[in-house]
Amino acid sequence: MSYVDGYVLAVPKDRLDDYKKMAEQGRDCWMKHGALSYVEALADDVPYGELTSFPRAVQAKDDEVVIFSFATYRDRAHRDEVMAKVMEDMKMNPEDMPFDGKRMIWGGFKAFVQA
Repeated sequence: MSYVDGYVLAVPKDRLDDYKKMAEQGRDCWMKHGALSYVEALADDVPYGELTSFPRAVQAKDDEVVIFSFATYRDRAHRDEVMAKVMEDMKMNPEDMPFDGKRMIWGGFKAFVQA
């Protein structure tokens, strides 16, 4: 079964082009270092829930859009190998990020049902 890194974050609408540029660089870096796939998705049908929702989870403001992204790997060991290379390659300055990294949710997931 594969391994997945998932991310949910809020991006100011007026910084979306900056984020897309950063995401394309991320895609190229992850794929260069061996990720099996890389996806950045813009919220389209993501209602604001009463108790839980993607917008609530990242405290999205009215002028922000929710992004859901993920990368896939063969397994956890492969992910750890790829991530070490990505982190070395993509030395990012937090002040340059086009979103509030403190509100980003991320984690690694081991697939247990897959097609």
